[in-house]
Amino acid sequence: MAIAGLIECTPKLRALPGRLNEETLNLFEDDILSTSIFEEIVGSSDAICRLTAYVMRVAPTDATVLITGESGTGKELIARAIHKRSRRSRSVFTRMNCAVTPASLMAAELFGYEKGAFTGANQRRAGRFEVANHGTILLDEVGEMPSETQVALLRVLQEREFERVGGTQTIPVDVRVIAATNCDLQSAVRSGKLRLDLFYRLNVFPIHVPPLRERPEDILLLAKYFIERYAAKEGKRIRRVEKRTAELFEGYHWPGNIRELQNVIERATILCDSDTFFVEETWLHPELKPRVGLQPVRINRERELVEAALAETRGRISGPDGAATRLGVARTTLESRIKSLRIDKYRYRVEALELSSKP
Repeated sequence: MAIAGLIECTPKLRALPGRLNEETLNLFEDDILSTSIFEEIVGSSDAICRLTAYVMRVAPTDATVLITGESGTGKELIARAIHKRSRRSRSVFTRMNCAVTPASLMAAELFGYEKGAFTGANQRRAGRFEVANHGTILLDEVGEMPSETQVALLRVLQEREFERVGGTQTIPVDVRVIAATNCDLQSAVRSGKLRLDLFYRLNVFPIHVPPLRERPEDILLLAKYFIERYAAKEGKRIRRVEKRTAELFEGYHWPGNIRELQNVIERATILCDSDTFFVEETWLHPELKPRVGLQPVRINRERELVEAALAETRGRISGPDGAATRLGVARTTLESRIKSLRIDKYRYRVEALELSSKP
């Protein structure tokens, strides 16, 4: 696919309202909704066109790439697309998540170890860099890499060589490094968590993957793609999408990004017994809005706030002088919290009456 073709792709969702009938929307007629797919990157928004153009420009080179973006936006997919379009595509693509690898094992995982290097090292083992020679390695969540391993990684990036843990032999390596993160690496540098020189070595060609809420015109394109995938997997034939579901998808902010959309569609496809796809509205509201005044995470602190408000209002919950108003929540919300916290609201009324009856 030529870069010009990618840049010229135009969203077709603006024409969708006229295609909606009373209840359903047909996403599967080619003249209604055409899905643009580039190495499994789905979308036709300007943001995705720019993103895929960057991928095609940097892929044939050996430049180190830093992919940033929120969790669930598809950073690994971008890394794989770069590898597939590179001259290393016939070689190994390997990935290591720096956030889940124990700090004590990070160097051994990346660079391998010699027999006897540490307890349990019964034989020589090749690391990820050695295995990926002439290929590509993705260092996911690179901001979580411990400082001692950052020094060794910097050497690989600068000198293209390393030593196994417990070894003295210098091993040359030809590996393209792609790093990915969902955190602010510049803040990590300022806090001393990430070396400045390593940041510059990683940030040769930065690519930012936009969150799904910033590319709403791609939501139904992605929905069509995932519905077709999971319907085929389940052996089902889905031809239409409920209009209400399409509207919910376009209006939702998708905090979990593409991963959340994918999971919702897979669940709905499993439950779908007709040719019309739909989701329950409650599935798209997993996050409760924060309750003003009931923010503290710990149950004990929340109980203290509620009890203090009840004591001040002498057990009154509703009204302008009630506990709900003082806490800034709805009466029904406070009633629910009182019940779940097992607070005896009547006790405060009794105490108030006893105080008023004393001479």
